Amino acid sequence: MKFIGIIPARYASTRFPAKPLAVLGGKPVIQRVYEQVSGIFDEAYVATDDERIEAAVKAFGGKVVMTSPNHKSGTDRCYEAFTKVGGGYDVVVNIQGDEPFIQPSQLEAVKACFQDPTTQIATLVKPFTADDGFVSLENVNSPKVVVNANMNALYFSRSIIPYQRNADKQDWLAGHTYYKHIGLYAYRAEVLKEITSLPQSSLELAESLEQLRWLENGYTIKVGVTQVETIGIDTPEDLERAEEFLKQQEKHHA
Repeated sequence: MKFIGIIPARYASTRFPAKPLAVLGGKPVIQRVYEQVSGIFDEAYVATDDERIEAAVKAFGGKVVMTSPNHKSGTDRCYEAFTKVGGGYDVVVNIQGDEPFIQPSQLEAVKACFQDPTTQIATLVKPFTADDGFVSLENVNSPKVVVNANMNALYFSRSIIPYQRNADKQDWLAGHTYYKHIGLYAYRAEVLKEITSLPQSSLELAESLEQLRWLENGYTIKVGVTQVETIGIDTPEDLERAEEFLKQQEKHHA
């Protein structure tokens, strides 16, 4: 099977404009994401709507494709980029442009989901640990997911699911394995084409999570599990945290 990685990167982000070009450890964030991804897939491209990001990717020697500024979601941008890059790929992997610490093991875990021929869409989760604490469990920017016995997603929510009826909230993490969703998706090429033509769904609009559109329309989402923590960059504060994390990593490897 042939895999192509596509990294959607917008310049205009409400919480952090010009985020892909923010410098982390001496390199733009988008370069760090690209370097983590290239080598794992048969091909990797950044998909953007902005000439400044295009120029930055070309400057570090990456592949980039320009897409429309009017996309509602990263998936739509991903599909347009895929159609422009040309065929020959079985699976399209959509890596968020603000995940500079995405690990090869995580990308491999998503690839492995497609060993099951019934997998249409795949994504990644990380179990919350008791050390994470209740505050991180209730963080609305960290969607939770519940899965069935076949590791297919039942539902994603910004709320804490499941709700433990007979336990004190401080004991919830000890009493049940909660899964935190990591924003990495892979789609069979024909499925990506189908889901981008679906109208926004009521659950998606309610939670502002586009994967609910796919579930609501009857698609199955296979879930791979990782134990690796990632630091997504949504705000300038996250960038400072990421800078610290990078320093720790470099010390660790020194």
